[in-house]
Amino acid sequence: MYAIVKVGGKQYRVESGDSIVVDRLPAGEGETLNLQPLLFRPDGDKAPVFEDAGLEKVKVEAKVSGHERGKKVHVLKFKPKRGYRRRSGHRSDLTRLEIGEIKQLTRKPAAKKPAAARKPATARKPAAKRTTKKGSDDGS
Repeated sequence: MYAIVKVGGKQYRVESGDSIVVDRLPAGEGETLNLQPLLFRPDGDKAPVFEDAGLEKVKVEAKVSGHERGKKVHVLKFKPKRGYRRRSGHRSDLTRLEIGEIKQLTRKPAAKKPAAARKPATARKPAAKRTTKKGSDDGS
């Protein structure tokens, strides 16, 4: 069973127990997040779930296990014959997420209330009979 989730404008394929590194999130370490699923593929021969109505029942939980810094990226700008050289670089701020469980919620049928607790049905008045206009062609 796996899901495609959207985190920070990017999409990731996740399974239960996976660890993914995403762009920095404002959540604190140890917090639990619910990720937005875009696709859900259950185990077995069941078809994947794409539509919004089916995805509302899918829940993907992730726990923030820590905040990290990414690998340093070096940037060099150079224009030949002009003496122009610029060196810079940066390290991205990242968050590591541990995927907890991916589950599809199912609604249980609501328990029926006892007959005494139900509201009594209101009696309806019979509908008034329609009269036909004289002189109209009603087939008789």
